[in-house]
Amino acid sequence: MGLFDFVKDAGESVLDFLTPGRAHADDLKKHIENVGLGNPNVQISVEGDRKVVVSGQVASQEEKEKILLALGNIKGIEQVDDQITVGGGGSGSGGSGGGTPEPQPRFVTVKSGDTLGGIARAVYGDAGQFQKIFKANQPMLKSPDRIYPGQVLRIPD
Repeated sequence: MGLFDFVKDAGESVLDFLTPGRAHADDLKKHIENVGLGNPNVQISVEGDRKVVVSGQVASQEEKEKILLALGNIKGIEQVDDQITVGGGGSGSGGSGGGTPEPQPRFVTVKSGDTLGGIARAVYGDAGQFQKIFKANQPMLKSPDRIYPGQVLRIPD
């Protein structure tokens, strides 16, 4: 949990503008669904003129990170306040077990001229690992060739 910063002028134009106090929750939840993340059990509100607060519970750290990125990579949003918890589900044995903390998320902000191959080379030492980054950011990324400056991407271990 915490506050994540994004480039406010980068991202998809989902909302015409953010208005504090206006109910943007439906628009933002619809965006999460439209990028292919389904309808997670989260609540969304806008604080100030560029900050989104998201809370609720999701099944996995990966789902949580993708929701944060889906919201943060919207043009006009500068910060996402993460109040999401991971876990819960009452499904028998298996899973990560109690006591094992989720790894800290790793993100990278795309710079002008970056490619997924270049980012993979910088992160993993091997440009061929770009598919790993691409898959970690699906369904938000539709093609490994379509990234843009200011976009924030998940970097899997």
